[in-house]
Amino acid sequence: MAKIINGKEVSASVREELKRETAELVEKYGVRPGLAVIIVGDDPASKVYVNNKEKGCAEVGYYSEVYRLPETTTQQELISLVKRLNDDDKIHGILCQLPLPKHLDENAVILAINPEKDVDAFHPVNVGRIMIGDYSFLPCTPAGVMKLIESTGVDISGKECVVIGRSNIVGKPQAMLLLHKNGTVTICHSRTKNLSEVTRRADILVVAIGKADFVTGDMVKDGAIVIDVGMNRRADGKLTGDVDFASVEPKASYITPVPGGVGPMTISMLLRNTMTAAKNTLK
Repeated sequence: MAKIINGKEVSASVREELKRETAELVEKYGVRPGLAVIIVGDDPASKVYVNNKEKGCAEVGYYSEVYRLPETTTQQELISLVKRLNDDDKIHGILCQLPLPKHLDENAVILAINPEKDVDAFHPVNVGRIMIGDYSFLPCTPAGVMKLIESTGVDISGKECVVIGRSNIVGKPQAMLLLHKNGTVTICHSRTKNLSEVTRRADILVVAIGKADFVTGDMVKDGAIVIDVGMNRRADGKLTGDVDFASVEPKASYITPVPGGVGPMTISMLLRNTMTAAKNTLK
């Protein structure tokens, strides 16, 4: 029977730490970490994420600005806003909520953000730094996964680690972070042959494939740590992950639930990146 990794509890501990660091920064240096979030259009999920980011900033004492732009915003208007925020000393982190409306070029927007303020760690400069292990920021979801694994007390070094999913946002950086901790890492994807044979080798299994209940108990090694990054909605409206919790939980040693596992960590790690960006300005 697996122990549940409670993302809400781990996230709360990160935020308590950030509150203390914010108070210290303000007192010693008169610097309050500042985050600017840009949202274009009316995507319902994006609205929820942006509201949660705003609440997170308030909770830990950050300065925040939210720019809610209409669907009709042009590329030039969006880039101009990003450049203005690059030059604003009150703002240490800039985040443009994705996806953008189809007429806007996401890559151009990411490239326009100053890498030192790129708290999503999507800019190619930051992606390259993660690759070589010399980074300031980590992508928020993979960083949250690492924090959850750390909370178990299990040492990653020497473990067989399998990541299902190869996206630029989760799968690829997740593999690099596990590798930096001396895990032996395999990345699986839609073309992987004999997937179950690979996943059954995993001491640590991270699932980020975007298919509801995809990983079942027969695909998991006894005693594995299973981290479910998925967030899917069943036909009955209930949220579920990429892991079939009912069949996997009896086999795993640790497992994250959905909701309440990886989800709460993502915004907390965004706040952590913003703190790092603020502290970097003092160097």
